[in-house]
Amino acid sequence: MKLRLKILLLAAVPLLVAVAAITVAVYVQGLQLAQREKQVVESAWLASKENELRHYVSLAYSAVAPLQAAGDDEASRQQALELLAQMEFGHDGYFFVYDLNGKNLMHPRQPELVGQDLWNLRDTRGQAVIQNLLTAARRGGQQGEVVHYLWEKPSTHLTVEKLGYVVVLDRWGWMLGTGIYLDDVEQALVSIDAAAQANIRNMFAWVAGIAAVSILGVAACGLALNISDHRQSDAKLRLMAQQLVRSQEDERARLSRELHDGISQVLVSIKLSLEAARERLRQSLPEQPQALAHIDRPLGGALDRLNSAVGEVRRISHNLRPTLLDDLGLPAALEHLGREFAIPSADGAPPLAVRLRTAGRPVQLPDAYATALFRVTQEALTNVMRHAGATRADMTLAYSAHDLRLTISDDGRGFDYAEVQQDPRRGIGLRNMRERMTALSGNLSFHTNAQGTTLQAWLPLPAPAAPTATTQA
Repeated sequence: MKLRLKILLLAAVPLLVAVAAITVAVYVQGLQLAQREKQVVESAWLASKENELRHYVSLAYSAVAPLQAAGDDEASRQQALELLAQMEFGHDGYFFVYDLNGKNLMHPRQPELVGQDLWNLRDTRGQAVIQNLLTAARRGGQQGEVVHYLWEKPSTHLTVEKLGYVVVLDRWGWMLGTGIYLDDVEQALVSIDAAAQANIRNMFAWVAGIAAVSILGVAACGLALNISDHRQSDAKLRLMAQQLVRSQEDERARLSRELHDGISQVLVSIKLSLEAARERLRQSLPEQPQALAHIDRPLGGALDRLNSAVGEVRRISHNLRPTLLDDLGLPAALEHLGREFAIPSADGAPPLAVRLRTAGRPVQLPDAYATALFRVTQEALTNVMRHAGATRADMTLAYSAHDLRLTISDDGRGFDYAEVQQDPRRGIGLRNMRERMTALSGNLSFHTNAQGTTLQAWLPLPAPAAPTATTQA
């Protein structure tokens, strides 16, 4: 695993763990908060409903109190029952009356129960409903008491939980009560639960969004760091390549000077010494032509080989570092290089007709730029002569305000560029040319077919140095 990936994981994994832990904690706290809110709402709602029922019963008690005070006759009781039957509130709010023995005296929504003894009536849970109501009424007296029980809801005909409030009318021996059905409360609590779950889902969405943005931020920082590292690495590699090329050229220049000033001079002095010795022999043995010919023949062969050695040393010295490149510039060095390839070589390779055309206004190039283009040309012409079977090569050196372009075209048989790139034993010269261009922020491109090959080297020209301001005294 790469170091950058490890750093990215070390940054992302703790973030994800922290976000997950926060999410779980918030989720648990949210559930607990929703449960407490539900309990608070339920308690407050039930308390408000109890107060509301107490108020309704108080109104009903006040309505029948004058009739109860007027007398204990049957007419007053019947009038009180009719009055209570007409008192309603809400959609399913009504009053009911039982005697203290469990007999139903009035029920406006279920008139079929009137007159029935419901003392033993039990709900679906087995609870004695009327007995519990009467017990609570006796316990509360005229103040009343709250009772929870199951009863059929008139509007839906479903048995649901009901919150009742009952009081005792002592003079008539009645139990007066009313109630509200709690399914509406349960629906409201379900709505609260749904709202709480929706809030929790929204919280999860926000947390997920924040986590995603954080991960993208970490990834973006890692990508920026990676790109920055790559750029720094590329810059360092280019600088290293430039330093390596510069050191190679410096070493070539040193070797060229050593060959020219050292070995070449030694060979020339030996040649002069041999020529002087041969001349003295000719002068000392004028009357012995046979002996002179016997000695002069090997001396002449030695002198010829010395001449060849001096020429080879000079050629090697020139190839290592052409003096024209330093003295007259790149165009003159390229023209001289072309003339050298037009001379038949010792290995029998046919000469190559090279023509140079310059476009634009030549400018003074840094040593690294001129050397790189000269070496590219040298390598390209060498490949053309050795492998392409070409008879001519055209070179174009085009200057512009911001870049320099060198194009070399030949009429050879071309080559398979992809195959050369895949074979590690071939294409070393092409890779060297490309690396030289890349080290100077340039590029190298090829176009090859059966009719020939075109090479194009491009280099951006460095910005001219700003003129230094001079101060006159």
